[in-house]
Amino acid sequence: MEISVDKDLCDAHGQCFMVDEELFPLDEEGFSTIGEGSVVPAGKEDLAREAVDVCPKQALLIQSQ
Repeated sequence: MEISVDKDLCDAHGQCFMVDEELFPLDEEGFSTIGEGSVVPAGKEDLAREAVDVCPKQALLIQSQ
């Protein structure tokens, strides 16, 4: 599973960071730095899905490998 952030949609709400700080690191301004096609570590798939659900701007996208 891979996860990406649409940097044009991300508004630095930080909801993904609150779900998992390691999976969704933020830059100094609070924007997600996961980039495009970041591999979700085994065991964190449910957290990735939860972050997608809580993103108020729907800026996160999950892709199957």
